[in-house]
Formats: sequence, C-alpha cells, structure tokens
Amino acid sequence: MAVFMNSQIDNTGCKIRVAVVGASGYTGVELLRLLVNHPAVEITALTSESYADAPIEEVFPSLFGMLNLTCKKFDAQEVAKRADLIFLAVPHKTAMTAAVELHPSGRKIIDLSADFRFRNPAVYRQWYGVDHAAPELLKEAVYALPEFYRQQLTTARLAAAPGCYPTAALLGLLPLLKREIIDPDTLIIDAISGASGAGRKPDLPLHFAELQDNCKAYKIACHRHTPEIEQELSRAVGREVLVTFTPHLVGTVRGILATMTATLVTSKDAEQLRALYHDWYQDEPFIRILPEGRLPETKQVRGSNFCDIGLAVDARTRRVIVVSAIDNLVKGASGQAIQAMNVMMGLDERTGLQLAPLFP
Repeated sequence: MAVFMNSQIDNTGCKIRVAVVGASGYTGVELLRLLVNHPAVEITALTSESYADAPIEEVFPSLFGMLNLTCKKFDAQEVAKRADLIFLAVPHKTAMTAAVELHPSGRKIIDLSADFRFRNPAVYRQWYGVDHAAPELLKEAVYALPEFYRQQLTTARLAAAPGCYPTAALLGLLPLLKREIIDPDTLIIDAISGASGAGRKPDLPLHFAELQDNCKAYKIACHRHTPEIEQELSRAVGREVLVTFTPHLVGTVRGILATMTATLVTSKDAEQLRALYHDWYQDEPFIRILPEGRLPETKQVRGSNFCDIGLAVDARTRRVIVVSAIDNLVKGASGQAIQAMNVMMGLDERTGLQLAPLFP
C-alpha cells in the first residue's frame, strides 16, 4: 500500500455542496458520519420519505450536535438547487427514477443502489424483475471502483457505487485475472456478511433472536450480486466468465469476508503472488496486502475504507486461495462512494477517509 494523490481542491477554497437522498438508511447515515468531517464538503440537503420534516439528529441521535439539518421529501428541483453533487442512498428501482429527474440539472450523481451498475438493461431486467427506467443512462454511468476505473471517474457525471460483495471479490481477484495467473472458469467465491448489508428495514431473519449465534448460507445460485461480479470479471478478461457465488449471513453488524479459490495456470508460489499484489496495488491508499502468515479479518477493517487482502497457495491442488475483508458500509458502500466523489471532484482521494479501523 502506498499513498495516492489526486489533484487538490480548486484554489477558490469553496466547499462542495452535497445532498444525500435517502439519508435515513444505513448507507445514508454512514455517508453523513464520514461527510460531517470531510474538509471539502458542506452537507446542504437531506431527504427521507419515512422521516420527512424530522431533524436528522432525531432520526440518528449519534449525529446530535454535528449536523443541523431536517429531512425533506424528495424534490428533484429543490435538491439540485441546493447541491453540486448528489448521493442516492435509496433502494434499487427507486434510484433510477430519482436519477432521471436529477440528470437534466447537470449535477454529479453517485448512486449506491444497483440501478446503474449493469451495462446491459436486459441483465438488470432478469435479476431485478423490472424494465430499467433509463437504459440510455447505463451507457453513461461509470462503475465506481476507483482502483480500476479511476480515469473514467475523473470525467463522470453519473457513477454507480459497486455492491459490497462485488467490491470484496473484485479487489481480490482482478489482479490475478488481468495477469492471466488463474483459470477464470474455475472460480468459486464464498463470502460472509454482517446483518447491516440487508439494510435497515425490519425483516424476521434479521431479528436478534434469529440472527445471533447463527451462520447460514442464503440465496444460493441466485444472489443479485452474482451478475455484477461476472460482468466485471468478464470485462477484465474479454470473454464471458461465470462464477459460483455463495453468500452467508452471520450474527454480526458489519463486515464482509470473501474467500475465493481458482486453479493456477502458472507455477507461481504464494510469495511470488504476494509480490504481484504489492506491485499491482502499490499506489492504492486503501488496499493493504497482508504479509505471509496473516489473513484478513473483518474486525481489522471495521469502520474504515480499507480492503485487506491475503492469500495462500495449495500446491497439492494447484489452487490459489485469496481472502479479502472490508467493512460493508464503508469500502463496500458509503466510503467507496466518497472515494469516488473525491476522484470526480479533483480532490486528494483520501480526503475525509483517513480513518484507522475501530478496535475492538
């Protein structure tokens, strides 16, 4: 890991006016937690359909004394008037409608839902069950994984923040795929998530008594992040890549731990592969390649924008095992969205995100 510097904030010293549409969800409040301390940002508008006309410090007492704003119902013209950049932290299918209304204003938009992650509207229809409301905008949207799409983000008006599982999987796998180290047809991805990845809406499987002291697989062979992972892996190698992806839910609040295996097509050992990762990510401020003998843990990245990556080689089966860990609400959602904002607005990429992980 090394320090990466983008261009600095413009010499006028003016702060970027930012709106959060959908401020009352987990990704919304995580955006606010990070943005209130961002030196180049002024939060100027918040929306929430569930908490319209409620002060945000009443919705989230953790923000008491830190942000004096009231949530309003979404009005595209009013939001565009108040902000230079708008985060959409609303559910899938809702975000694309909001983006259509906001797009004519010329404001920059970062969507945290899945609505603009897919390049093919037919794939969105297949996995989300509805026709896309703005298929023409899919061509414009930039997939906001800064480590691989930084240049495109510098000129983007519409950015699609990746999902949490895809972030962990892609950051762990893309260096090997792009260097043709592994056979993409042998990829298996198993990942574990904390409960906050399911959002704030109450749901019986997420109740404390149901979730605590439990670990279970879910949505096997049909999780919506599968086509997102496959899209980006296919783009990396220039042909269709299909993966076996199995997500698991555990009784924790935050964290993604992804374990990925594939067959090696070279004779490289773990030391050589670790050197490859160091070389690939040497200019990336939020990627930490762990030394031999250490593997990622969710608690070691909690509350931070880091992605920790470790690996091992099974010489007996000629397979590599890559493990990555992220905080699903930070690097897997709101922190990564702010990282993308920094790139889009010409800021030092680390601005507002230089937070050590919380421990214990």
